[in-house]
Amino acid sequence: MVSCCCKIPIFVFIFLLLLVISSSICATHSSETGNSQANNQTFRPEEESKKLKLVRERLNKINKPALKTIQSPDGDIIDCVLLRHQPAFDHPKLKGKKPLDPPESPNGHNRKGMAAEDFQMWMMSGESCPEGTIPIRRTTEGDMLRASSVASFGKKPTRLVRRDSTSDGHEHAVGYVSGDEYYGAKANINVWAPRVSNQYEFSLSQLWVISGSFGDDLNTIEAGWQVSPELYGDYYPRFFTYWTSDAYQATGCYNLLCSGFVQTNNRIAIGAAISPTSSYGGGQFDISLLVWKDPKHGNWWLEFGSGILVGYWPSILFTHLRDRASMVQFGGEIVNSSPGGSHTSTEMGSGHFAVEGFGKASYFRNLQVVDWDNNLIPLPNLKVLADHPICYDIQGGINSVWGNYFYFGGPGRNVNCP
Repeated sequence: MVSCCCKIPIFVFIFLLLLVISSSICATHSSETGNSQANNQTFRPEEESKKLKLVRERLNKINKPALKTIQSPDGDIIDCVLLRHQPAFDHPKLKGKKPLDPPESPNGHNRKGMAAEDFQMWMMSGESCPEGTIPIRRTTEGDMLRASSVASFGKKPTRLVRRDSTSDGHEHAVGYVSGDEYYGAKANINVWAPRVSNQYEFSLSQLWVISGSFGDDLNTIEAGWQVSPELYGDYYPRFFTYWTSDAYQATGCYNLLCSGFVQTNNRIAIGAAISPTSSYGGGQFDISLLVWKDPKHGNWWLEFGSGILVGYWPSILFTHLRDRASMVQFGGEIVNSSPGGSHTSTEMGSGHFAVEGFGKASYFRNLQVVDWDNNLIPLPNLKVLADHPICYDIQGGINSVWGNYFYFGGPGRNVNCP
């Protein structure tokens, strides 16, 4: 009987031992990695759940209890909210206060003409909000989830506010006056439905009442119409307001999406779609807006059309605008996100250049400002400026029918604006 005894060399034994240890470590690492991946898989839902909770908390603050609800033909829901329950009175300095009575109108303001109460789609339902309430467009979860964050919802992005720079993607074509004291502004603004290329861009026509420097202390009051798919979820032109007292950083918001603007009117819903709109070579539609400082209480009031008071921005919201404005601007603004490395094709105004004139280019007419003595006066020394005139331009003029006016706008990307 033969027996065989094989001895394993010591270096082979050490190699096998190291191999076993290495396999054990790899297995452990693999297990830990698997657990980490599992943890990562549950991490995102937790974040989404947390965000949804924040969204619903914010919605509870914005959407107030309604006495009546109206379904608009365009899909909006309009809530009729008691005056004293509106978001403005959540502001610490406005809690417990009541809306003020209408102020004295500026001298020279003619309130004759079209009342223009039916310029919004929700009015086509035939329903209206009762006296003592205001119509508020209901904000949905979808509205808030389109924003880059819950905190940024309803706000313009913080940016360097200049009129001679387009480095932040915002481009303007504006008429403006500066170098004096201003206590209000008035204009008729031509309404269109410009094409907006993507959700992250907008196109608007508005007036600005401005004070402070173009730095962190900028105060603005703004009103007009805008197409903003990110904010509203569609491509309708909508009546809007805005304010800030710190250059769009922490204060202010669109419409009634934060405490601030006090609405007093039960027939106009800020943020609701405008109808009709102008058509190229066809009928033209414009809205008249007046913003002025109440000489008695110092608040800034907004009037729509011929005598319809929408509400006011309390003076306590501001620093520089608590006293007066140092600049007034009128015109258009777009956001250029440079899709694909090219200039956006988002349109400003009608999407056509100023040279095309009435019925084709968008316009502002009857431009006026309010002076220190509450008088509406023609614009002194109107200047015009286009940030990027090969994409969007502006041409001013004056005549006996329209007073101070200008045409403006453009198509964005074209052969000269690549």
